[in-house]
Amino acid sequence: MRKPAPASRRTVGLLLILVSACAFGGSGTAAKPLMEAGLTPLDVVWLRAAGASLVLLPVLIKHRQLPRRRPGMLLGFGLFAVAGCQGLSYASLALIPVGISLLIEYLGPALLLGYVRFVQRRRVTRQAAVGATLALAGLGCVVQIWDGFGGLNPWGVLLALGAAFCQVGYFVLAEDVGRQQGSDAPREPVDPIALSAYGLLIGTLVFTAVARPWAMKWSVFAHDASMGGRHVPALLLLGWVVLIATVLAYVTGTAAVGRLSAPVAGVIASLEAVVGTVLAWVLLGEHLAAPQIIGGLLVLTGACVAQTSGVSAAPAHGHGAEVTGQPLPVPGATLPEPAPVTR
Repeated sequence: MRKPAPASRRTVGLLLILVSACAFGGSGTAAKPLMEAGLTPLDVVWLRAAGASLVLLPVLIKHRQLPRRRPGMLLGFGLFAVAGCQGLSYASLALIPVGISLLIEYLGPALLLGYVRFVQRRRVTRQAAVGATLALAGLGCVVQIWDGFGGLNPWGVLLALGAAFCQVGYFVLAEDVGRQQGSDAPREPVDPIALSAYGLLIGTLVFTAVARPWAMKWSVFAHDASMGGRHVPALLLLGWVVLIATVLAYVTGTAAVGRLSAPVAGVIASLEAVVGTVLAWVLLGEHLAAPQIIGGLLVLTGACVAQTSGVSAAPAHGHGAEVTGQPLPVPGATLPEPAPVTR
């Protein structure tokens, strides 16, 4: 069991995860004007991954042995947490408001609980079930399901849900890796920043095959992009996406790994959706209706409740008592091991 961190260490961890959540929260707000200026979602996500990989090149070189030691983990992180999550997330941004896309993706804990309960057939605590129910009810309010999705593009909603499912895929993979490490001989731990760097590199390779960056409309960066009626240099927005919403967000998030518990980091990381929604409201003019705001609060509350709840190691139909286990991770939060941020 991890010893409680000193107060100063926890304070630094709280500040770091707060910076990370705010940095991640601005990703969609900076990316959407680039899409409206003529780039495709694949163009923007390729630029984000490729630019961050280039900045993190020293990390890749320092940990050049990692692909031989942990190829499965790197591939899973690159495919699910980067290629799948970021690709589907950015595709949804082109069709629905930023805040709604972020809130839908925060269904990750509820979906993960569903996987644990119905696929792994393990018990979940009542508190976790309540959290999942709140998140699902909140989703109904966010998309205004009673009003034919409230004018939202159904494909945008499905793409955001796909990003949430990709989060679940990575969480399951990380749990399997953790069990393997706890079996026979313990393996050398993976540096979270190195994992993020290699995941971004793998994502870049995947996106290169489908985005065809050589055919990108590069002339966009010679002009301004419109951000809520304001003219902003497209290169400045690209710098925001790469340096702040990716590199700074990943580095500060992973630096908080050893300073905070997973539940605390997960709850604070949920501020990402709040920051993203507020920035989109102020800078892009994407206003949410009252039911959507209420639904967003329900989604975040449910995510936090699920995050701080546990699951039982016993089968769902067993006779053992319900035992609280490890807390569940949420999108954007740190994981027990290797504890990357994944937005």
